[in-house]
Amino acid sequence: MNAELVERYVAAWNETDAAARAKAVAELWTEDGAYTDPLAQVRGHEAIAAVIAGAQGMFPGLVFSAGEVFDAHHDIARFTWHLGPEGGEPVAIGFDVVQLAEDGRIAQVLGFLDKVPAA
Repeated sequence: MNAELVERYVAAWNETDAAARAKAVAELWTEDGAYTDPLAQVRGHEAIAAVIAGAQGMFPGLVFSAGEVFDAHHDIARFTWHLGPEGGEPVAIGFDVVQLAEDGRIAQVLGFLDKVPAA
């Protein structure tokens, strides 16, 4: 996994057009790819795209951006991300661990929430 793939991953989370988001998810994840975080545990393109749409619905107007941490070895990478107003202070910060399949697409994402908005 490299920085370019992280940028594509973050872009998928920011994609508000349902058809473009579905295409981005299909290009990034294997057909049986999985996504797990404290709020969701899903498998497959349609379910992953639905989780992304749900996150956008919970935080309208906010955007995801890559954080400062990126590290990778073998077929595994970890990186931080931020969610907040464009160019502003993040209201949420997370840490994702990604495992890639042999074809270079994402097989699994394990997400952690380091900072969440106050209820």
